[in-house]
Amino acid sequence: MLALDTSSARSALALLEAEQVVAEAVRPSGRDFDVAAEVALLAPDPRVIDSVLVALGPGSFTGLRQGIAFGVGLALGLGAQLYGIGTLDLAAARAKEPAVAVSDAGRGRVFYLAPDGRRGVAELGSVPRDWPAVGWLRGEGLAMLPDASLRSFGEAVLIARKTAREVGYGTVKPEYMIEFGRLV
Repeated sequence: MLALDTSSARSALALLEAEQVVAEAVRPSGRDFDVAAEVALLAPDPRVIDSVLVALGPGSFTGLRQGIAFGVGLALGLGAQLYGIGTLDLAAARAKEPAVAVSDAGRGRVFYLAPDGRRGVAELGSVPRDWPAVGWLRGEGLAMLPDASLRSFGEAVLIARKTAREVGYGTVKPEYMIEFGRLV
């Protein structure tokens, strides 16, 4: 399985085989991030990829579209199964303790998913503070768990992929829209 998350301040890829992380990469997102080049480094022979998992958001409009489009095209070209999972679910799986998963929503706001199930979009000061935060943000302002105490992206995918859903090549729906302060 190849897992792609290009929805946050960092983009992450992991190549998995059964219950093992074979390779992974985490890089700053943005114009200089080349998802195709990163995948080629992880899997020089793409035929080893039997399924593709893409982060569906919420997150960056352009970032989500980049990762999803590449993932769909790769899965379609390989005839591989395609799975979708929430960005916040992947972030939460990196934490070894209960944590609020966060992702940039722009304009000083973040998308969040709390361990008690609350989710939404809020200013930094309104994010639930009962737990530390986990995720990749462009700015500061939340008490984040240190990277050294977190699972790697690949390890998080091994845990979170159990909640992923299989999606058809033409039915992938990114979650990047905000309506009345709620995720839609």
